[in-house]
Amino acid sequence: MSQPLIPEPAVPGPLGPAVGRRAGRVAVSAFVLLAALALWVTRASGHLLPEDAVLHAWSVVHRPAGAAAAARAVTDTGTGVVPYAVLLAAGLYAGRSARQRCAVALVLMVCLGAGQALRYALMSLVARPRPPVGDWAAHASGWSFPSGHTATAAMTAGLALAALVLGARGTSRPAVLVIGSWGAAVGLTRVYLGVHWFTDVLAGWLFAVWWVCLLLWAYARWAPAVLRGEV
Repeated sequence: MSQPLIPEPAVPGPLGPAVGRRAGRVAVSAFVLLAALALWVTRASGHLLPEDAVLHAWSVVHRPAGAAAAARAVTDTGTGVVPYAVLLAAGLYAGRSARQRCAVALVLMVCLGAGQALRYALMSLVARPRPPVGDWAAHASGWSFPSGHTATAAMTAGLALAALVLGARGTSRPAVLVIGSWGAAVGLTRVYLGVHWFTDVLAGWLFAVWWVCLLLWAYARWAPAVLRGEV
């Protein structure tokens, strides 16, 4: 007597609905924290919080020439062509075919550009002054909150890691560690070089978490199952 056919359970893609829902919850949490921080900063006397002043003063005092030069070298990678080059490399590595590699790289760079535009809009809305120019050890321009270098580097790291983890080849722990450490280090150099308050950097990290997790939630919710299995 033949056994009844039992359908095999569906195999979830690299980013299943459960992961998408978690990404959505993280995005909401990061957005709420960012909004609360922005409100706190705008209502604080002189747009300055006590913790910002303490960390800024420490950075100015503990900044020998060699350390400042090293910090500038790191901070310079958080803007300009470097973040887009990182995403181009991640996209070309993650895809299966030549066409898909180009498509993934393009999508990653568009997502970063959109995130930078949103970050600029928030910066203009909050309009927080930077630390005193005399304390700067690097060039800076524009308003302070949230830090552009910080947000750009963190968004780049998050998008690159998402592409690598979800990609055809996967990634390694050392790669995750290096990319994640770089994304965090750029933000810390902004405080050390005296061009941002620490809460600017914290806001940049929160903004990046919100944006990357929002994109992951949207990808899990709306991207076709076939695409999720290929990317």
